[in-house]
Amino acid sequence: MSFLLPKLTCKREVDQAIKSVAEKVLVLRFGRDDDAVCLLLDDILAKTAHDLSKMAVIYLVDVNNVPVYTQYFDISYIPSTVFFFNGQHMKVDYGSPDHTKFVGSFKTKQDFIDLIEVIYRGAMRGKLIVRSPIDPKNIPKYDLLYQGI
Repeated sequence: MSFLLPKLTCKREVDQAIKSVAEKVLVLRFGRDDDAVCLLLDDILAKTAHDLSKMAVIYLVDVNNVPVYTQYFDISYIPSTVFFFNGQHMKVDYGSPDHTKFVGSFKTKQDFIDLIEVIYRGAMRGKLIVRSPIDPKNIPKYDLLYQGI
């Protein structure tokens, strides 16, 4: 399903998307097109893209094409999904140690839709961090690689 969503292939395109998407949530999925979990996430993103078109714009970014952003957002696990609003990085409290990105795939389309609605409403009120509406059992568990250094 990754062929249904637009792709950003270089740092300049990612920069342009961050700067130009206004009054909508910018969703950047960092991953690889041939990864099984990425394909599962892409399916959910593609199926919800039309429903969320008034609130969000979704792009796919290959981690190999933009090493600057891969390193900047510390993308060690794929897929990782990062959110922006009016050029501002939106953080979400998932109940995990990392608020900068969602790691893994969403369990259901409704989890993704609920998250976008919460980010959008929070951003419209000027918030830079929002609490995740996703049930904690539906959030993938992982360990931070730099923990305890």
